[in-house]
Amino acid sequence: MIEMKVAGIALDAITRSPIVLLKDASDRRALPIYIGQEQARAIMGALENQKPPRPLTHDLIVNILELWNMTLEKVIIHSLQKDTFYAALIVQQGDVKKEIDARPSDAIAVALRTNAPIWVMEEVIANASIPVDRDADEAEQQAFREFISNLRPEDLIKRFGTDS
Repeated sequence: MIEMKVAGIALDAITRSPIVLLKDASDRRALPIYIGQEQARAIMGALENQKPPRPLTHDLIVNILELWNMTLEKVIIHSLQKDTFYAALIVQQGDVKKEIDARPSDAIAVALRTNAPIWVMEEVIANASIPVDRDADEAEQQAFREFISNLRPEDLIKRFGTDS
């Protein structure tokens, strides 16, 4: 899994649909997730630390978690099936952990309100992310190719030993 942060909300140029954009810590990969207008407002409100006069749905969820002494340990965006992302809230109360199915947009909105980390499975990133820094990606791939091309079996034996 790779931890990602919310980079912001964008609009699709053609459909005008909101997209939440997640980026990894190195800013090398971005994961765009299409979301609804209401979820975009909820995420923007959390990013801007807006406090509504009355609790909205995501604020209500946070209030319930707090009243029952539960913490949102993390959010995991775990799969992508037929262009639909799936996520889970990992909630802890004492020694008990529970996984709660959630839409990624709702999970992100709650995570932002609780400062919980957002994790994405590597398979999801591999299938749906877009490269942000192609030069850095190419440099890393080239360095790996050079490392492999200069690697000798005896180097591995020295490093890892043998099982004999």
